[in-house]
Amino acid sequence: MHDEGVIKFHAEHQQAVLSARRLGALSCTLVAWREILARTGLVGQDPARYGGFGYGNVSARTGAPSAPRRRRPFLITGTQTSGKTCMSLDDFCLIETCDPDHNQVQSRGVVMPSSESMTHAALYDLGSHIRFVFHAHSPVIWRQAQALRLPTTDPSIPYGTRRMATAVARLYRETALSESRLLAMGGHEDGVIAFGRTAEEAGTALIETLARAYETVCGDADGHFCSRP
Repeated sequence: MHDEGVIKFHAEHQQAVLSARRLGALSCTLVAWREILARTGLVGQDPARYGGFGYGNVSARTGAPSAPRRRRPFLITGTQTSGKTCMSLDDFCLIETCDPDHNQVQSRGVVMPSSESMTHAALYDLGSHIRFVFHAHSPVIWRQAQALRLPTTDPSIPYGTRRMATAVARLYRETALSESRLLAMGGHEDGVIAFGRTAEEAGTALIETLARAYETVCGDADGHFCSRP
């Protein structure tokens, strides 16, 4: 049974229209990269995948680098907006605070926050240099995670939870995650997360890893590999 898109934290959400003057340009950057990820199948909605639910989301920090942990606001695509072909600021949610100890998020916007908001917040808490986080779904990266030596969370840890947030922080401390800027979510089918100082850094980490994953599959198939029928 798929639980893609199910919010597993308590959201104190204020229904409100977000400021285009303040957040419009940032939302356009996220929309642009979301379009690239959608065209490569890393974000989207497919009746044949995950019970038909949308998958993948993108976010960006909005506050000052000096903001304290757990109070680092960020803009994120709203829950179940991944399948939309036309996006606007109304399809984003502003996360204002995140408290993993109490499994609670404070947010505002026209739509509810993404179910992965807790994990995005955990990455932003790792350092002020992390300004963008992209969550994608890629079967080929996920299945080749070991061959690619990607930091990977324990398969027993579900997405969108306090345990996942803690696991991400541990991987950052104990592995080369700070250099690779991409991790696989062992307990979240096909789930991978990339981050960076810029949208380009996060996006490039995903696209380059996708290419490496296909190279690995091709090598395993002795150079004879077809990704499409």
